[in-house]
This record gives sequence, C-alpha cells and structure tokens, in this order.
Amino acid sequence: MRESTGELREWIIPSAFLICAGWVIWHMPAFILDLYPPDNQSLVEILRQLHERKDVSPGLPGLFGGYADAIDWLAMVLIPVLFVWGSLTVRIAHNEFKHWRQIDRPTLFISRITMILIIAMSCIMLYEVFLRYVFEAPTLWANEMTQWLACFVFLFSGLYAMQQRCHIRIFLLYDMLSRRTQRILDVIAVIIVCIPAFFLVYGSYIQVFVNKFYKWEMYGTAFDPPLPATVLPAILIVITLIALQSVINIFSDWNEVKVLHSAAEQVDQEEIDALKRNVGVQ
Repeated sequence: MRESTGELREWIIPSAFLICAGWVIWHMPAFILDLYPPDNQSLVEILRQLHERKDVSPGLPGLFGGYADAIDWLAMVLIPVLFVWGSLTVRIAHNEFKHWRQIDRPTLFISRITMILIIAMSCIMLYEVFLRYVFEAPTLWANEMTQWLACFVFLFSGLYAMQQRCHIRIFLLYDMLSRRTQRILDVIAVIIVCIPAFFLVYGSYIQVFVNKFYKWEMYGTAFDPPLPATVLPAILIVITLIALQSVINIFSDWNEVKVLHSAAEQVDQEEIDALKRNVGVQ
C-alpha cells in the first residue's frame, strides 16, 4: 500500500459507496417486504405505506414482483462491489499507522467513508445556516440528518482508532516491563474489550434487530429518518468489529520488538513546520 497522493479515486469510491448505502437504507422497507416479509399483516401494511411515503422513485415498477425497483437492486448490488474495490485500492496516508496488514484494508476503507461523512455533515450544516439566516427559511431535515450522520462518524471513528492504535494509553509502567509481560497485558486488554462486547451484543440483539430493524422503527418527526432502525444495529455491528479488530491487532503486533514510547515521538514535525509557516516563523 503506497502513501496517499490525493487521487480522485480516493474520493469517488467512498462517496459512491455512501450514495448506494444511503439509497438502500432509505428504501429498506421494500427489501424487508421482498426478502423476508413479516407474518403479521398489519406490520406488512405499515411497511408498505412507509415505503410508498418514502420512495424516491415511485414511478418505477418493482422487480421480481416485489416492491424494490431496478434502482434499489442496483444500489444493493453495488454496495459489496464498491466496498471490496475500495478496500483493495485504499491508500495509506503519511501520518497513519505504518505496520498495517492486508486484513486492515476494510477498516481503512471505512475510515475513508467516515471522512466523507464528516464533509457531508459540514456541508449540510452550512446549507442550513445559509437558509436559516439569509433566507429565513430553515429546513426540516438538516438537524436530524446531521445527527444521523454524526452517529455513524462516532462509531466508525472508534473502529478506525482501534486499528490505528491511537486510543489513550498510559505507558509509564508498560514500558518498564519485558516484551513477554507486555504481551500478557495486551491479551488481558483484548479480553477486557471482547467480553463486554459479547454480552452487549448477546443481550440486546433480539431487541435491536427484531424490534428496531425488522419493524423499521422511525424517528417520529417531520423528516422522520430511521434513526432507531439504523443506529442501534450499527452500534452492535461496530462494537463487534472493534472487538475483532483488537484481536487482529494483537496477532499483528505479537512479534513486534519492544518499543519505548516518549513524548517526542507523538510530535508531527510536518504539522509543526506548517504551523510555523502559517504564523510567519521560519
């Protein structure tokens, strides 16, 4: 993996993935009705009405005799294609963790998706401020859309931080130990991460995936995004991925030599030089 050069592809692939994922999420009631319709007819009717109310392309007929149309299925097919493509072509930046492994590629691509989400959030907030204070015509959706995207930014950032080994750690005693003892502490740390993750997922997956996702619970506002139906499942999925990434990290770092940490190594000299140039200091 070479260092990032800012190619257009690095923007297009995660942006295209987000567009497809957003389209599928917005039309998820159609996929639920087509792929795994509920036995409860009242729930079927609720999902059908919800799909008709939220459908972005109502004029297109559903494929295979169902509710999801050609655009819906195309977006669904493109999601794994773009994810694999993005993972295989992701490029590392100069300030990212250097000792990456091939198995880290999906997490690195998710980090690029997160970066696009942050840009999207900023644009939405600027758009809302412009409409509210220039035209005095605020939107009904900008605030909730920003909250919705912020939830995923928060979750995905935790996964990326785990892969980058950039969570807060205190090395005062850790550096004094032998490499063998450090490995033992690393294993204990992974166990501390994985056990709560397991019980959290095990204790709530029915409530989340059956009562929230399968019934496609909405937010209940004018914009009415599916926050409960998407954010709660994402919490369990990302927590599982974080636990899995912690296991990957310990295997990746197992044979690494002992490293002594210091405050100096946390300093990014390029960033310092850029700050000096900005304030006119040579």
